[in-house]
Amino acid sequence: MRVSLKDVAAHAGVSIKTVSNVVNNYQHVTPAMRERVQRSIDALGYRPNLAARHLRKGRTGIIALALPELGNPYFAELAAAVIDAAAAHDYIVLLDHTGGHREQEVLVSQGFRARVIDGLILSPIELEQEDLLDRAENVPLVLLGERDYELPYDHIAIDNVAAARAAVRHLLDLGRREVAFIGARRGRSETAQLRVRGWREELTAAGLPADDGLVAATEGWGHADGAAAMTRILDSGRRPDAIFAYNDLMAIGAMRVLYERGLRVPEDTAVVGFDDVVEGRFGAVTLTSVSPDKEAIGRLAVESVLARLGGEAPEPRRVWADYRLVARESTLGRAGREGGAEN
Repeated sequence: MRVSLKDVAAHAGVSIKTVSNVVNNYQHVTPAMRERVQRSIDALGYRPNLAARHLRKGRTGIIALALPELGNPYFAELAAAVIDAAAAHDYIVLLDHTGGHREQEVLVSQGFRARVIDGLILSPIELEQEDLLDRAENVPLVLLGERDYELPYDHIAIDNVAAARAAVRHLLDLGRREVAFIGARRGRSETAQLRVRGWREELTAAGLPADDGLVAATEGWGHADGAAAMTRILDSGRRPDAIFAYNDLMAIGAMRVLYERGLRVPEDTAVVGFDDVVEGRFGAVTLTSVSPDKEAIGRLAVESVLARLGGEAPEPRRVWADYRLVARESTLGRAGREGGAEN
């Protein structure tokens, strides 16, 4: 039989209200009383009924997280961060996959799951501002990523221009002078545009040409896209001494092509990625990468949803999460030690 608050109270010789105060972590409980009740909780194996707790507050205990590509390691790691942050507040996370398609992002944002969730965290790719102007659903919405919306919703992002500049600056500090950018997405992608902008600004600040012939556009985010872009650059007769890729998957694809063409990383061509996914840390040549603070992004997103639910955040806010550049063998060589420059 399920152990109840009443059972714990009887075991500890206290009131049900005292047990409830301990379980809900209310401050006005003495340390001795808290320890006494906790011993009874542990002895009986009591587990709070989270569903009942949420229902008493008129909530479901579920937050939805809608991401464009669950197969992308960055989004998988971000989802894990959101799930961990939500669990710390006794919430579970419902995952939605939008594919980065506008119609799916509209469907999610307009609340087709509103009856079963308390809040929505959405990372949009194609969603337009007008899609959210007439949003009637009152479920709290928190946006992730770099799409710039002038709308009354909390928004968690990193400074992609500054992060891209840090990546290019790292390459320039190592003496590289012909830096290509892989991953300038065809179609709308503000994140790609911001990273190209950072690439351009840092080269210009160093007095070097931002050569559009070294900017390779791609259709997607994956290994094959990076490999195809690297192939096009080399087939054009160019041989840049450095590559800055939109993400780690493209960087890994580019490194494969460099290897196949007999070019050494980093001796001939240094490579920097973005996202710091686990895969990049275990290749034959470990990957230097811009590492967004995914744990902080997940925590800030969940806290924003809960603050909205509790009426604690009256004004919408844009929050910048930190990042750091983690330097590894793809720029430092095997003699180089892994290190990071904090933002």
